[in-house]
Amino acid sequence: MKFRISSLFVCMIHLFILIIVQNVGADGSEKRTFTLEESVSEALVKFSSIKAKKEAVEGAIAVKNQARSAMLPKFSTTYGYTRLGDVHRLLNVDVGEDFPVIPRFETDTEENYQWKVSVEQLIFPLRALTDYYKFTKIGVDISKLELQIEKLNLALRVKEAYFNVLKADKSLDVTMSAVTQLESHVNEARDFFEAGIIPVNDLLKAEVELANTRHSMTKAQNGAKLSRSAFNLILSRPIDEPVEVMDILAYQPILSDFDQCLKDALENRPEVNVLDTNLRMADKRISLTKYANYYPMVKLSADYIKAGDSPDVSGSDFHLPESWQATAGLSWTFWQWGKSYYSVSEEKSRKRQLIHMRSGLKDKIRLEVKEAILDIEEAEKNIPTTKKAVTQAEENLRVSNERYQSQLTTSTEVLDAQTLLTQASLNYYNSLYDYNLAKAKLQRAMGEY
Repeated sequence: MKFRISSLFVCMIHLFILIIVQNVGADGSEKRTFTLEESVSEALVKFSSIKAKKEAVEGAIAVKNQARSAMLPKFSTTYGYTRLGDVHRLLNVDVGEDFPVIPRFETDTEENYQWKVSVEQLIFPLRALTDYYKFTKIGVDISKLELQIEKLNLALRVKEAYFNVLKADKSLDVTMSAVTQLESHVNEARDFFEAGIIPVNDLLKAEVELANTRHSMTKAQNGAKLSRSAFNLILSRPIDEPVEVMDILAYQPILSDFDQCLKDALENRPEVNVLDTNLRMADKRISLTKYANYYPMVKLSADYIKAGDSPDVSGSDFHLPESWQATAGLSWTFWQWGKSYYSVSEEKSRKRQLIHMRSGLKDKIRLEVKEAILDIEEAEKNIPTTKKAVTQAEENLRVSNERYQSQLTTSTEVLDAQTLLTQASLNYYNSLYDYNLAKAKLQRAMGEY
């Protein structure tokens, strides 16, 4: 009884160690297995382009806050010191015999200090500032939409990298299986050759095919490693960090109505919303250009002044201790030889460009939706066909092996059967993963991920 318990304990330890080894890479780091949803979520948090777009949003918000501040009164203060090289003096003045002579006196002092507090407010056209504020708010909307576009693009790139890993793994699995099958066939052929049953060229043909398949396996191994490096990079992980992805072999057909998909795409695509928002911005830009070139600017300012001949600006015989003044100023450049007109025309031309771009974008979206739906339909037709081909190729290989073992056929038939099975298996897995990629592209075309 103790022996059984000890044996069970040892088996549990071995199983535990095996699980750890399977989840640890060659360099000792933990091997993580990602699902498709986890991969997209992690990339959206860590990838550098997403962080850059988020910073762009923060920058646009800061510009908007600056524009809001520009509508409010501006306060400033100055403190200055002036030293005169020569003090002005009035000479004796003789105004006549009946009046005493006015003695000579100074009119200013060498040491002069002044402290001034000012406030300034734009009076007309104040709407120019409010329009500029609205203009910057639109800029925030555009930066958020651009962040959304970057997320959509990144999500599609992650899905492509994910399925590339699965394709590379299946390619390696299929090639390794072919190598195993061919090794068995070469051993059989060698036995037949040594027994004098088959000629040497049959054996050589099998050995050449085995060598070629081993070469393909090496390439498949490198492809699996490279696909993982690309996957790691897009998830902002170390390029050589061990990683696995959850296989997706489930196939669920979907109904893809072109008209409905196109309607959803035109409503949801942030690229369309960006152009619509840019058109709103173009209207504001035209308005701002008109205000800047056609209308006068009226400002109101007020100053509070303290002066003196000492740093404490407490007044003196030559300075008032404090004073104030208010100024209303008008500035109007009313003639610039057509510059104002052409500036407005330039902004109107930019708006028309955006209208044309919007029309072209809609055509591009129609094509993307159509292409994605056609790819889905193609993959839907290929999946059952290629799956059936795998079954047939497996049976063909089995029959060919039995015929060869009975010496009813040559090695060529077995090698051809193995090639057919390898290609059929690759076609099946590629069709399955291409179907999932086509679904991902349709989601991207519809503004989803």
